[in-house]
Amino acid sequence: MMKSNIYSNPIATLRKLLNSHDFIIMPCCYDALSARLIQDAGFPLTFMSGFAVSAARLGLPDTGLISYGEIADQLKNICSAINIPVIADGDTGYGNAVNVKRTVHGYIQAGAAGIMIEDQKSPKRCGHTSGKEVIERKDAVIRLKAAIEAQKEARANGKDIVIMARTDARATLGLDEAIERARIFSDLGADILFVEAPCSEEEMETICVKAPGCHMANMVEHGKTPLLPPARLSGFGYKIAAYPLTLLTASVYAMKMALSKLKKGESNDAIMDFKELQSIIGFPEYDETLKRLEE
Repeated sequence: MMKSNIYSNPIATLRKLLNSHDFIIMPCCYDALSARLIQDAGFPLTFMSGFAVSAARLGLPDTGLISYGEIADQLKNICSAINIPVIADGDTGYGNAVNVKRTVHGYIQAGAAGIMIEDQKSPKRCGHTSGKEVIERKDAVIRLKAAIEAQKEARANGKDIVIMARTDARATLGLDEAIERARIFSDLGADILFVEAPCSEEEMETICVKAPGCHMANMVEHGKTPLLPPARLSGFGYKIAAYPLTLLTASVYAMKMALSKLKKGESNDAIMDFKELQSIIGFPEYDETLKRLEE
């Protein structure tokens, strides 16, 4: 049974988290069930990973193949299932500056507490793969200005959304350009800064020192960036550690192992108890509600 977030204020919760002194560990989701598991495990927020959604929903790589409509629909399902804040991958905004505004407003309607907008050329690619390109700095500024304008329009109507500004310039234009873009994004009013794919601990620390702000580190297992413990990231100056593929890779690995055993005619003991699965999905809550309404 779906858990409504009508009576919660995920945006206020997200801003409170960002303004707190606590370091934030943020597992990333890709559907309503993975989001529910993150919430049930006690994490205060989640991020909807575009890579993971593309893989789970379409079985396709994160190379710009998923559409705005598909990603917005997935986001709506995720936000409807949980009460914790969701920051959602907005990719390049799905078009020009006007499209960026529409994407921001659409994500607000879907229930997102935050949106990430990046400076890659379209079609974009996963930040830890080869072949990605970024747009000119002036065009990146236009893209972010559009997102912030949509944010201001939302506030004028009693709504809000947190803006995360991402740059992938490190891979093609170098660390200095990436840091300069992060500085500009901060000056424009971005709430969270995300310099993607630094290649060493020294680069990670330099980013936080030279571009002051609320930084997110992207902890991709076997990716380009060193996988560091939260205390180390916090010491550099990061506020958030995102784990975009941890749940996806764990679930794909578990499914492959289960399928391998089935193919051999073997039983798989590494599974969840059926009653526990029913509880996670919401059968007890559903039955209690039905019983109460029928009395």
